[in-house]
Amino acid sequence: MLDYSSGETAADSAATRSARLPRGGMAAYATGSLGMGTWVTVPGLLLLYFLTDVLAVTPLLAGVVLLVPKIADVVLHPWVGHLSDRDLRRRGHRRTLMTLGCGLPLAFAALFAVPGGLSGAPAAAWVAVGFVAGNLLFAAYQVPYLSTPADLGIGYHERTRLMGFRMVVLTVGILLSGVLAPMLAGKQDPSRAGYALMGAVLGATMLATMLVGIGGVRRLATAAPGDAPASAHAAAGFKALLGALRDPQFRWLVGAYLAMSTTTHLVLAAVPYFAEYELGRPGLTTVLVAAFVAPALIATPIWVAVARRIGKQPGLLIAQAAFVVGSLVLALGSAAGLPVLIGAVAVLGVAFAAMQLLPFSMMPDAIRAAGGAERAGTYTGVWTAAEATGGALGPYVYSACLAVGGFVASGAGEQVTQPGLAHTMIRLGFGLVPAALMVVAMLLQRRYTLDRTLR
Repeated sequence: MLDYSSGETAADSAATRSARLPRGGMAAYATGSLGMGTWVTVPGLLLLYFLTDVLAVTPLLAGVVLLVPKIADVVLHPWVGHLSDRDLRRRGHRRTLMTLGCGLPLAFAALFAVPGGLSGAPAAAWVAVGFVAGNLLFAAYQVPYLSTPADLGIGYHERTRLMGFRMVVLTVGILLSGVLAPMLAGKQDPSRAGYALMGAVLGATMLATMLVGIGGVRRLATAAPGDAPASAHAAAGFKALLGALRDPQFRWLVGAYLAMSTTTHLVLAAVPYFAEYELGRPGLTTVLVAAFVAPALIATPIWVAVARRIGKQPGLLIAQAAFVVGSLVLALGSAAGLPVLIGAVAVLGVAFAAMQLLPFSMMPDAIRAAGGAERAGTYTGVWTAAEATGGALGPYVYSACLAVGGFVASGAGEQVTQPGLAHTMIRLGFGLVPAALMVVAMLLQRRYTLDRTLR
């Protein structure tokens, strides 16, 4: 078991605690999140719908397509983290893997460019292969990228400030991609050609922003260099992975984040179904996505201030409770009225801002307390594996709700009548199930106690 009695104090000297990062470097670093936000948002929002309502894939098979590739991430992400730690010891930086990860936009474009002759199970296989390739390239970029805050010689509050910059830019990326993707795909009448166009356009923008992010990592490392990794004594491979999993503080933190990631990805996957089948207007997908994401632009600086005032964990628990309340309102469905539903989605968006900002700021706190940069890649690999697993579990849980309701899959342009139970499960899966999952996240989050000793 790790000793936290003095880890953070040793890691954060007085000079470290007072170090301030340059705004330009933080802005360049945060720009990398635009591309990452597109990969996390668009498949989470549209891929399940693309499979069931455009490619005529049954809900259960579609759920498997989204889940199985993510199972590999449980192994791949910590392995990528180990490679990233090795790069840091050998080269003094982690940017080699990030450069390799810039192949992600190509995989993103291919994911939605399904050949016209494929539908049903063959189309599902195409998507699964593209998803596996994209997830691996995503890990190659995301793991070293998110290890950066733990590598830098900065303190508790400065890490929150850096993550605040990232969250604002990430929110812009999620908002733009979440709004543009349904429009490019065809809005009221999505088609294969529309999805292929969307993949190509957003893929090109992903590449540009990811390259800027690499430059930002370089600038921050120069501005606030951290402790040099102890190459002779650093744990490697499976031993380092076990060390991360045995760390009780990190384990509770990553468990809570897994539940949060599952919940938010479930909500994203459910939006197109809720808009079309509960509200009767597919075009409202864009409105609901905007209502979910846009509040974060205002809420993120507020959550930074809240964290400085009362601490990161208390702020996160408040956000989780708000998410539960908003989800229960959504469970009422169209009976609550469109303005009330949009307001409830906005509450979820305010809470979502905290759930992106604060856990990502708490993660490097736990890493620094456990030993610093020499473990950052492995810890971050476990973290992003949890994020990726949640990204698969969320749509899978919702696809199970659809299957229980007897949802009927269809091809692009086909009109089908869904049974009454399917409509009920579309509504409850969008509201009641996320509320229950977020309560689980809160219970896990309360077991994390490190934050009380740091603030």
